[in-house]
Amino acid sequence: MTEETDWIGGQPTSQGVPPDEHALIETSGANQSYRELRSRIRRYYRDNFPLTDTARQSSHFNPGNGSVSRLCAQPRVSLAVLEQWLASFEASGQLVLLREHIATTADVDGDQVRAITVRSKKTGDSPVLRGKYFVDATELGDLLPLTKTEYVTGSEARSVTKELHAGETANPENHQAFTMCFAVDHLRGEDHTIDRPEAYGFWRDFVPQLTPPWPGPLMDFTYTHPRSMTPKRLGFAPSGGHSVDGALNLWTYRRIIDRSQFEPGRFAGDISLINWPQNDYLLGNLVGVSEDEASRHIASAKQLSLSLLYWLQTDAPRPDGGTGFPGLRLRPDLMGTTDGLAKAPYVRESRRIQAQFTVLEEHVGRENRSIVTGKPISEIRAAAFADSVGVGNYAIDLHPTSCGDNYIDFTTFPFQVPLGSLLPVRMRNLLPACKNIGTTHLTSGCYRLHPVEWGIGEAVGCLVSYALKHHQTPETVRADARALNDFQKFIQEQGVQTDWA
Repeated sequence: MTEETDWIGGQPTSQGVPPDEHALIETSGANQSYRELRSRIRRYYRDNFPLTDTARQSSHFNPGNGSVSRLCAQPRVSLAVLEQWLASFEASGQLVLLREHIATTADVDGDQVRAITVRSKKTGDSPVLRGKYFVDATELGDLLPLTKTEYVTGSEARSVTKELHAGETANPENHQAFTMCFAVDHLRGEDHTIDRPEAYGFWRDFVPQLTPPWPGPLMDFTYTHPRSMTPKRLGFAPSGGHSVDGALNLWTYRRIIDRSQFEPGRFAGDISLINWPQNDYLLGNLVGVSEDEASRHIASAKQLSLSLLYWLQTDAPRPDGGTGFPGLRLRPDLMGTTDGLAKAPYVRESRRIQAQFTVLEEHVGRENRSIVTGKPISEIRAAAFADSVGVGNYAIDLHPTSCGDNYIDFTTFPFQVPLGSLLPVRMRNLLPACKNIGTTHLTSGCYRLHPVEWGIGEAVGCLVSYALKHHQTPETVRADARALNDFQKFIQEQGVQTDWA
């Protein structure tokens, strides 16, 4: 297994994003292994942190009490849990984990990948990896162009997908914003103002050019409400609760440490993870561009995030009528970096395989599904897939894009993950394992969340294991009703949820 950074885990670790989850996550709507991950994270806090009695006894302990998730935890804790989980496999040699390695070339023979060459970012060494199957769990679907696997990017045309919320024309360069996250605590009465970022003047005055229009400068607590598309005011108060004068308090939104749950003196202040509309980067893509251009966009996104922090410290309006929160302190120690920003960008959209089956809005979106079935929303569910290998439950939630689309956000039904969406149309031994499956620009917005991506990866791992053991191929497993039924029983025994009760 290779990892581009020195931290495994992706979204909750190197990208620093607490999980976006649905309301039923504690009991349903995710695989047993994902809930085990959540249990291990809570157990890690109980074993290693001085919790209050109330926090220790809480079965649903949430370290940060963040409003976005029932488990807002520190990236380093998620990392520690994942590394502990894999430790015995590494020690026994069953797992070889190549950290800080990226894929560079592929040896492909027709519809079969023979080998992948990776390069160490530290030493420059280029080991060649050979195997019967290769799984692409990269954030951007990096193996797809290397192996000449057919894929799509950006947004599809309504005339092709028949999706209610699709645009009139396709645009392969139309990608959702990515974000460079960071963590801060707040020390009231102290001054931790960073040096003015080089691009602060640009970002302070920047007004996103979007359709429908953004309400004003990006550096402001007013943004576009994703559903109503009208201006909505947000609040910010590091000493406040979940709301400020009736508005959502951004401080507690992704808060990862609520110090009131720990023994007095352990934390100097609460800690919040900053992944907001105000640091979504819109001015370029990471897919379909050169390595140099992608690096420039990441550097610019870092300037945006640092500019947001500087604005918060100096110019942001306070509830008391003043400006600036100089007590906000950047926490590079929590992110494992020198600049204080996450090790990797939080990516919302990847290359997507051209799949044997593509999930469309009509399969999961409430309004579109009502139209195609001719039935009221109250009488229908998401499309039922006979080849289901997982489930998910989240709205289609698209952030503003690099080509000028504002939010696209609408409700879905709890949905399934069809096996056909994991199978490329041509390649036989390369499988996607995250947000690079067969979805569209729209449906990727509900399949990209932590528990769904985890489930996709588990399904693919089980599929490879099953295919090898039973001398099958992924295609024959799906095509043969008996094999498919046997495979589904196998993954269900592993704790994979394939349907909604």
